Amino acid sequence: MLQSLTSNSCVRLIQSNKSTWYFLFLVLGYVLYLIFGAVVFSSVELPYEDLLRQELRTIKRQFLQENKCISEERLEEFLAKALEASNYGVSVLNNASANWNWDFTSALFFASTVLSTTGYGHTAPLSDGGKAFCIVYSVIGIPFTLLFLTAVVQRIMVFSTRRPVVYVHTRWGLSKPLVAAAHASLLAVVTVTGFFLLPAAVFSALEENWNFLESFYFCFISLSTIGLGDYVPGEGYNQRFRELYKVGITIYLLLGLIAVLVVLETFCELQQLKQLRKMFYLKKEKPQDRLTFLEHDHLSFTSVSDQAASFHENKTEPYVDVPVLSSPAGGDLLIR
Repeated sequence: MLQSLTSNSCVRLIQSNKSTWYFLFLVLGYVLYLIFGAVVFSSVELPYEDLLRQELRTIKRQFLQENKCISEERLEEFLAKALEASNYGVSVLNNASANWNWDFTSALFFASTVLSTTGYGHTAPLSDGGKAFCIVYSVIGIPFTLLFLTAVVQRIMVFSTRRPVVYVHTRWGLSKPLVAAAHASLLAVVTVTGFFLLPAAVFSALEENWNFLESFYFCFISLSTIGLGDYVPGEGYNQRFRELYKVGITIYLLLGLIAVLVVLETFCELQQLKQLRKMFYLKKEKPQDRLTFLEHDHLSFTSVSDQAASFHENKTEPYVDVPVLSSPAGGDLLIR
């Protein structure tokens, strides 16, 4: 009996806090996914890093042997200075001296990566004034960009998602969740083709050292706003029409980001995903529900008070009625 009561109470506790348990499983799953990614990246990339380190040591040792007039300390100083400049986008190589990082088109490209929070990192402000302005510019510009993108996506969603779904639903009488899911899948395919596959083919043709995989990798890293900065277009030696190319890339990144946000918002409006998200959310206590709860408590308290009062009244009365003797006129005694 005691075990049955304990198990029932545990079941009721779990059911009453179902969203909390779902949330804990979600946190656990996310942590495990992070660990899984770390294990895979480490196992895949660590051998390549070790190979590159050995290759650099070999090249450095060979250079010092061939140039005995240069000490290892002087070489280390020069390499440290060159790497520091490279982190700011300035290269000491002869074939890179023709490209400027802060002409107007390059600065426009940099501003777009800052406001979209992509941040490739290949170019960074050199001066203290530039760093200070970048902070102020970002504090104002990033919320402004979020407002701009939200307004644009909301207007596009009306024509790209909501009206087509309603039209197909009313025209052919199909299930609205089914139509919305099919439409979201079709929109995702069109977006991947138009903003990932085709641009990747273009970049692989325009960039000398990029293959299709590297170009597709750049498109995905850019439009997902990850922005690792290991691949940046328009930085090659003697890039033809470099200014126009940079402006075109800026426009592509802005339009691609809008398209990705439209697809994500379309999937977020699916009924199946809404139900999935509700599993992990805390239930909001509505004012009407709170009022009903208080009224229920008031009624319960009133009923308990009434029952207690009636019990008290019954307690003052005798438990056994005593019969009363009466006699009608000229008759025998009767019990009443």
